[in-house]
Amino acid sequence: MNKPREDLHRAAHGDTRLPYIRAGDRAALARAITEIENELPSAQALHEACAEHVGHAHVVGITGPPGAGKSTLINALVRELLARGERVAVAAVDPSSPITGGAVLGDRVRMTDADASDRVFIRSLASRGHGGGLARTTRRVVDLLDAAGFDSVIVETVGAGQSDVDIASLADTSVVVCPPGLGDDVQAIKAGILEIADVLVVSKGDHAHAERTERDLKDMLNLRARASGRKVPVLRTVGTTGEGVGALVDALRAHAREGKGRRVVTSVHGEADAFLRRFSAEDPYQRLNGIEVVETGPGTVTLRLQVARQHLNFNGRCHGGVIFTLADSAFGMAANGYGVVAVGIDTHLTFQVAVKEGETLVARSQEVSRSKRIGVYRVDVTVGEKIVAAFTGTVFLTGHAHR
Repeated sequence: MNKPREDLHRAAHGDTRLPYIRAGDRAALARAITEIENELPSAQALHEACAEHVGHAHVVGITGPPGAGKSTLINALVRELLARGERVAVAAVDPSSPITGGAVLGDRVRMTDADASDRVFIRSLASRGHGGGLARTTRRVVDLLDAAGFDSVIVETVGAGQSDVDIASLADTSVVVCPPGLGDDVQAIKAGILEIADVLVVSKGDHAHAERTERDLKDMLNLRARASGRKVPVLRTVGTTGEGVGALVDALRAHAREGKGRRVVTSVHGEADAFLRRFSAEDPYQRLNGIEVVETGPGTVTLRLQVARQHLNFNGRCHGGVIFTLADSAFGMAANGYGVVAVGIDTHLTFQVAVKEGETLVARSQEVSRSKRIGVYRVDVTVGEKIVAAFTGTVFLTGHAHR
């Protein structure tokens, strides 16, 4: 089939690439991830086609500070999962090249052993400046790997700091890797990434300070009560030899059996889109102001409003309250698009240019970071190419599903 006819077939019958991907076509999978990373229009059809095939893979997040040995541990972890008969995919989020914008590939070069098997697929993703330790498109890539039939999908974050906790909202099981010698630094970072751990791993377990670090972590855990009441295991591993990795896989499987922290599957875009459009239609304040939904997606919403006479202030320009209403609506819809009630706790808006009657305001909300309890969003309000206002907002995630 030539390309024009193939594109017509996709338009008429939905995306046709997924059967090839599910059948193990690695080239098709690689091309599809590239489309997702570049956010091409063709990626949306594939994303929606994944909906009925997701939710089967166990998604394991591996995070921790730079130099903790995450990539070496993942190499050993993949070997252990292969030995247990699994198909494994790895999405390694790397810093972006300042020249090309692509992934630096620093992590992938340490996974050469694991990459040799045809039951393993490893892909580096460029962070492209996105905060939280992940790339902006990581969720969609994970959904695609899940739909491709992998038993486990491992997501490695960029070397993470205290606030880089996005992996907690993506992974079924979050593993925080701690290098030996943390000492008193455990206390300094315990309010950050250590709080999201379902499993704690002391890497480089043959190091002289590994035992002390393990003890410090256990002491820290004893000082705080986890909301779920579950005891977080602390394990020691040696990635270069595989020592302790079998116990880590056992801990991952035990956590999966408990069904803790199941991720929000973002592939069911059609359902989320319908929910958000209904959300907007039932909001009397949005109806009163003539706000329309343009586009929705995981963690993002675009709204527009044509400035009419009732939107003007005493100077004959668009009222600041109207611009705030549009930005705040986009913020609230994006934050609530996962089906979990999100409550705004902080907002900030700056104005840059005035807007006249007849001009069309467009507000695009984009998720900056999202953990188990907190979401941060940015909204750009524009008229054509001009930025009218910049809005930032933070929500508290209640954990309660929308009715």
